[in-house]
Amino acid sequence: MPPRSRTAKAAADEPVPRGKPSNSVDDLLEPMPPTQPRAKRLLTIVTVAAWLYAMSVAIGKAYDIRLHAIKTYGYVIHEFDPWFNYRATEYLAANGLRKFFTWFDRMAWYPLGRPVGTTIYPGMQMTSVFIWQTLGKLRELGLLTWYAHVKKAPISLNDVCCLVPAWFGASATVFLGLLTLETTNSYAASACAALCMATVPAHLMRSVGGGYDNESIALTAMCATFYLWCRSLRGPYEASKHTYIYGVLAGLAYAYMVAAWGGFTFVVNAVGCHAFCLAVLGRYTEKLRVAYSLFYVVGTIGAILVPVVGWRPLKDMELLPPLLVFVGLQVQARAMAYIRKNECGLVKGFMVLAAHGVVLVAVLLGIGFVLYPRGYFGPPSSRVRGLFVKHTRTGNPLVDSVAEHQPTSKQAYTQYLSHAYDLVPYGLGLSLLRVSDATPLIWIYFGIAYHFANKMARLMILAGPIASALVGVALGAAFDHGVLFSVQALVARFFPAAKEPTRKKKEKLPVKIRRGLARTYRHPVVCIARIALALYFALYTVKPKYHDFLGYCNELSEGLSQPSIMFKARLRDGTEIIVDDYREAYWWLRDHTPKDSRILAWWDYGYQITGIGERTTLADGNTWNHEHIATLGYILTSPEDQAHKIAKHLADYVLVWAGGGGDDLAKSPHMARIGNSIYHHFCPDDPTCQHFGFYQGGRPTPSMEASLLYKLT
Repeated sequence: MPPRSRTAKAAADEPVPRGKPSNSVDDLLEPMPPTQPRAKRLLTIVTVAAWLYAMSVAIGKAYDIRLHAIKTYGYVIHEFDPWFNYRATEYLAANGLRKFFTWFDRMAWYPLGRPVGTTIYPGMQMTSVFIWQTLGKLRELGLLTWYAHVKKAPISLNDVCCLVPAWFGASATVFLGLLTLETTNSYAASACAALCMATVPAHLMRSVGGGYDNESIALTAMCATFYLWCRSLRGPYEASKHTYIYGVLAGLAYAYMVAAWGGFTFVVNAVGCHAFCLAVLGRYTEKLRVAYSLFYVVGTIGAILVPVVGWRPLKDMELLPPLLVFVGLQVQARAMAYIRKNECGLVKGFMVLAAHGVVLVAVLLGIGFVLYPRGYFGPPSSRVRGLFVKHTRTGNPLVDSVAEHQPTSKQAYTQYLSHAYDLVPYGLGLSLLRVSDATPLIWIYFGIAYHFANKMARLMILAGPIASALVGVALGAAFDHGVLFSVQALVARFFPAAKEPTRKKKEKLPVKIRRGLARTYRHPVVCIARIALALYFALYTVKPKYHDFLGYCNELSEGLSQPSIMFKARLRDGTEIIVDDYREAYWWLRDHTPKDSRILAWWDYGYQITGIGERTTLADGNTWNHEHIATLGYILTSPEDQAHKIAKHLADYVLVWAGGGGDDLAKSPHMARIGNSIYHHFCPDDPTCQHFGFYQGGRPTPSMEASLLYKLT
């Protein structure tokens, strides 16, 4: 598909910036011959129509593949964390935003409680309630009768929460396609990237129907932020109205990202690093300064308004680099203004920039020396530190015990990227041939995402969009040079524009060679051969691989769609059934225990106990109080008599899960280690608690056999 181009009038009015990016290798050989306006317009219409069709197919595939769980298990919230998110959404819908931000939950973390409004990223809850209320209003007006679900009955809040991941999975696909279009200027690359993003497992892993988790909407916010930021950089040197519009929109998208997920640190640092690289590599423009200033100011104000974040963007070590870039761009703008005003030469101009840089560094160091001893700057969190230390060992056994915090293996890359994993290096190399102000973001995103995904398995989700974009670059380049540019050359040959008289100039040998290569490359016979080769490659290589990719993604999607709170099983006669023991146990708690009952269980189950069982818990997945969780681990792994003396003061019931697999006995070594991190006498001189577990053959060790947990199971 042909690269986008501005109108002739707009292109004539705009100054050509230094280092103007080349849209293709063809442009490096020789500009495309002029074509009749009607033929060119028709080709553009066909191209855009084909791109829109490909995007619609990608949206459909993205939505459909995320509905496996809903089609199989119904509208059920999955796993653990989503149950807290749903419970918080219910509270917001029932009580409004003001009460939500002042909500103190006394059913969690007994006897401490939890101030939910100031410890939650509320973006997903606010989004879901808004969608639910909007759908209700539209149904009342009779505007949603075409939607089968709403036609049968008023859509419930539970149903909206189950569908939000699928809706936002499709929208993330759209924004990733637009981002690829902006960074490559190729419709073909955009379409291929969107088709990959729609089903790539690295994106599916956090966006299946029912998986009501923050990441399900965060990727949409992230891709939207990156796209709007790159869009604000399009155009000449000077800032235009589009720079202001898209700069503000990028800031708003970033603020939404902050409200949605704690991973906003990655987004703002990636954009800040991008702006910094452009500035130091000689691509500083007023457009860059205005776009980044609007992005940072609007986004930071929005971030500060999120209660759980507050003033962190101006205090936390991991959030200070974007602030330094913002200050640096203002100083550079002043230096550049001085250089232009005084018409400084190269040497003097460099000295002016260096002087401004020295002053800036001195001022920043002075501010740091004053504020750091006073405790103004917050240290990086243990999870952030885990991204920069070997084997992600943070020293916190609670963080280190979570499987998602472990390093990523090569097998995980092939599992969650499939065939995309093989194409990423080619896309990364080809992206170097299409350099623009937006392109470096792709390289920066790749570098940061690769490092983070290597350090923490959970962050494999960040690899999905960039892998899809690079797949789009690789396949888009093949399509452009095989089909698109060949068709353009044929159209230009048979429908040429009127030639303007030009004076012949004596050309140097390199120019003659380049023109000769270009004429050969665009000769009709060569173009037809390119098209035939591209079609052969598409039909006999790309198409089978894509079908394999889709089949693998659908198969893996079924596995990723397992709610974990219920699962399929087969009876001896082969009959398939749905095992719903977990929810039935929680319903039993709800129906057969007093409403003020306190349930002692490992922190994994806290969200489900309050969300489904509607009973008070001692700890949950928020994991904000390490000592509290260590007390639970100590109780469950201590001898029965000793454990009962402590537990009777905290809880009315003890809930444990047994039955094999990932039950509480399998988790018990982690419980012992976490308990020992506070109660050191439990495993003296042995922080790993090697004496607590099972011998080969499944026989328990003495400390395991005496524990409350083992007795109960």
